[in-house]
Amino acid sequence: MMALLFSLITLPYAPNALEPVISQETIEYHHGKHLQTYVDNLNKLIAGTEFESMPLEDIVAKSQGAIFNNAGQILNHNLYFLQFRPVTGNPSPVTDIPSPLRDAINRDFGSFEAFKAEFEQKGTTLFGSGWVWLAANKDGKLVITQEPNAGNPVTKGLKPLLTMDVWEHAYYIDYRNRRAAHLQSLWQIINWDEINRRYTE
Repeated sequence: MMALLFSLITLPYAPNALEPVISQETIEYHHGKHLQTYVDNLNKLIAGTEFESMPLEDIVAKSQGAIFNNAGQILNHNLYFLQFRPVTGNPSPVTDIPSPLRDAINRDFGSFEAFKAEFEQKGTTLFGSGWVWLAANKDGKLVITQEPNAGNPVTKGLKPLLTMDVWEHAYYIDYRNRRAAHLQSLWQIINWDEINRRYTE
């Protein structure tokens, strides 16, 4: 099979479109430098290996060590950056969420506010670097997982839907060490249509 070369994703919004939630400086640094490094590293690491013709999710599910770390970070960041939409005021997240995702959140967490509180708590309390995820099992049940370092719910047989990056490089320029404030602000720019699409596909 032909080797797959991974490339840096193109953002569907301008680098300044997420301000003031995420600054242009953070986007240029986080997307343009950090994510580019993971892409470059993975292409070098998988050359000549069994992974060079695999889709990204398969690499994450089947690899270990440096290949897993770089592939995981690419998958995580792709899902992260593509889940946002430009700031358009401060709409209510509850009314923005389409069904069936909205119904699933109410079913599995009791309410959006209960889901939001648990998600922020797990993101704030994850020790060190990593990710907090909303994911779905094969039956569509929603769960929140804490994944250290480059972890992704696909390694647990789950479908990743929504994520917040709690590596310091994701928020330190804009929020310094205020991780909780960073997490609280991100709800303003979530594209719930995209999250619902991931849930239903």
